[in-house]
Amino acid sequence: MKISFENQVALVTGAASGIGLATAKAFAQAGAAVVLADVNGDNARAAADELVEAGYKAIGFRCNVADLGEVEAMVNKTVSTFGRLDVAFNNAGVQNVLAETADTTPEDFDRVNAVNLRGVWACMKYELQHMRQQGSGAIVNCSSIGGLVGGAERGIYHAAKHGVLGLTKSAALEYAARNIRVNAVCPGLIWTPMVEQMVATGQKEALDAMVKGTPMRRHGRPEEIADAVLWLCSSAASYVTGQSISVDGGLLMR
Repeated sequence: MKISFENQVALVTGAASGIGLATAKAFAQAGAAVVLADVNGDNARAAADELVEAGYKAIGFRCNVADLGEVEAMVNKTVSTFGRLDVAFNNAGVQNVLAETADTTPEDFDRVNAVNLRGVWACMKYELQHMRQQGSGAIVNCSSIGGLVGGAERGIYHAAKHGVLGLTKSAALEYAARNIRVNAVCPGLIWTPMVEQMVATGQKEALDAMVKGTPMRRHGRPEEIADAVLWLCSSAASYVTGQSISVDGGLLMR
């Protein structure tokens, strides 16, 4: 099925690498003008420049989604540059420091929640303000299989990702009658820079165990999450809202 986003504008956070970059590229290839935002502004701009050189419409800039002012500026920049905002993928996220709950720190709790939960809320706040005025839109938030199950030593991360699903369902209810859909994707073990960092910090055995526990017996690819995001944002999913779609190779099926 070919999905087209011709004459539409897509905003992607955490777009400098991994799932965000794959999704930004997929939107561009489907015809959308794409805004790539990331806390690493240089990489976001470089990725956007590559898309422009390939003949697509794109801009890239720095945005720390934990900063409310930067998020507001990001959405305003999107609209001022391309005239509208049709779809958004709120993907930016960080991992917690591995620790049992009794040993976690308030600093790490605040750091992770500032990006993974408050950041999603902030993005939705300003995206929805514009989409409400525009009278249309689709948002996909990036949760995780960690938003559906618990995880030893990952309580801070999992709590934030559970929260994303609550925000998603609540906003979906608020805007369902106003032609705005809000959904979430829950990636499983996807080979991204975040996973590479987990390997580098001594978590390879845990990751290998997850692969063995995945019925498909492999890591997912960022492009496989991008496919799900584009479908959820497209007219092919016009009657889908408030859902959390697991893209995990069957990991949570058992």
